[in-house]
Amino acid sequence: MARHPTVVIIGRPNVGKSTLFNRLVGRKLALVDDTPGVTRDRREGDAMLYDLKFRIVDTAGLEEADALSLAGRMRAQTDAALVDGDVALMVFDARAGITPLDRHFAQWLRAHDVPLILVANKAEGRAGEVGVAESYELGFGEPVQISAEHGEGMADLYEALIPHLDPLIAKGEEIIAEETEEETEARLASEPLKLAIVGRPNAGKSTLINRLLGEDRLVVGPEAGITRDSIAIDWEWERNGILCPVRLVDTAGLRRRSKVTDKLERMSAVDTKFAVDFAEVVVLLLDATLGLEAQDLRIADMVLSEGRALVIALNKWDAAHDLSSLFQGVRKALDDGLSQIRNVPLVAIAGLTGRNLDLLMKAAFDAREGWSRRVSTSALNRWFESALERNPPPAAGGKRIKLRYATQVASRPPTFVIFGNRTEDLPASYHRYLVNSLREELGFDGVPIRLNFRGGKNPFDASRPVAGAKTR
Repeated sequence: MARHPTVVIIGRPNVGKSTLFNRLVGRKLALVDDTPGVTRDRREGDAMLYDLKFRIVDTAGLEEADALSLAGRMRAQTDAALVDGDVALMVFDARAGITPLDRHFAQWLRAHDVPLILVANKAEGRAGEVGVAESYELGFGEPVQISAEHGEGMADLYEALIPHLDPLIAKGEEIIAEETEEETEARLASEPLKLAIVGRPNAGKSTLINRLLGEDRLVVGPEAGITRDSIAIDWEWERNGILCPVRLVDTAGLRRRSKVTDKLERMSAVDTKFAVDFAEVVVLLLDATLGLEAQDLRIADMVLSEGRALVIALNKWDAAHDLSSLFQGVRKALDDGLSQIRNVPLVAIAGLTGRNLDLLMKAAFDAREGWSRRVSTSALNRWFESALERNPPPAAGGKRIKLRYATQVASRPPTFVIFGNRTEDLPASYHRYLVNSLREELGFDGVPIRLNFRGGKNPFDASRPVAGAKTR
């Protein structure tokens, strides 16, 4: 299958790499702040510059550091991105000029067999002229002068990218042209499972994704809160002998709002919520050595309120004790704490060793199937009549409430509407009865359901216009 060419943005911290990334993808996907080192993992996105379409990768700022330190591990991620890239954009701050760190990494980049374009960011006005002149000493030719924040110089960047990307794009178009009709239909019909991993800090989210991918794709370590951006990664999982596309999203850890005082952590929390909105299925990762905490239930409630399918994974299972009692305790606490849904899939895993990851992925795909399912009209009518027969609507205020029929108006999540009269007088307890009955009888156990009511108008209401009559 053809793929878009990959462009990697590199440079020392705080030169505007993430701002350029956001400019090229057309959305504020990467966190941007004046604090150096906001980006830690490499983030990928689909970019477009005029008629050029390519994959863009934002990387952590290059720093000199020990390989085992956090900065060293971040640099290793940048190195891996360069290996997979087709073109590199080395960004420097034109206003600050060429620093010793720029010179050091320019030398380091020469060892990589990747075409490189030098980009002078923050070059608007005359403040960057000296820095642009200094950049010739790096030996990469004339720099492309841009302002990522204001969108200046994008045409020049386009001209610099064309010679490198055009041959790769043409090759990809040839591959698509050679596809059979069946292959084309399969390619267009295959939709990746959009799977977000969320949880408290240090629950093992990045470690889990690295194990699933089979490579050290994300920066991990004992420090809590390493991940700041939500990082999306395209991947494939073999299910029933078929490779199924998956878009994995790693997210920043979510702490209680009262404990969040840092600006970057607040931005990361908002970014995580955007990732949940983007996802189809969300895996809430719990630390089995700490058990279920109130913050875990808050996160689960947030996911379900957004209408996303939820799977809960007990991570670090190999380090926990009294496993049977722990599993049953968490299961009961979930059923008691999540009043709007019961029997959410719960899987015990070990992200570090890979234990039960096949069960986790099966639960995720099964959850998406339930979340996407539509019920036939006949099956829905049978359920509706049976539910009313077993437990008729109460007579609120001595007046009868009549429910006429039900219909499914949407899936993902499953959404139903029940029509009747005086539906606004139905008590909450009867609403819960219908939702629970829907789950049990129609196979929506563990899936968020939205059930709405609409009242019918009285056909004998004198205020209603007669059919065919003119109104003023």
